[in-house]
Amino acid sequence: MSEAAQPLLTFPCDFPIKAMGRDGEGFEATVLELVRRHAPDLRENAVAIRPSRNGRYLSVTVTVRAVSQEQLDAIYRELSSSEAVLMAL
Repeated sequence: MSEAAQPLLTFPCDFPIKAMGRDGEGFEATVLELVRRHAPDLRENAVAIRPSRNGRYLSVTVTVRAVSQEQLDAIYRELSSSEAVLMAL
């Protein structure tokens, strides 16, 4: 018999989610809209933006106050289904 797996995270917790996509066309706003569907109470300093070295891509990191694994899974599904998001970490 194996023991039940211990959860990796203890909720609630602050959890950074990074989305990467092409710069322009409102990428940051798209990412924020998708994340806010599942975490509407983002803090003022919850967003960090970093352009790629050549300026063609943008990395948007949003730190959410996660309340469950289901919430995080829903955010990742939402981001991954968007054509604007090339990668979500």
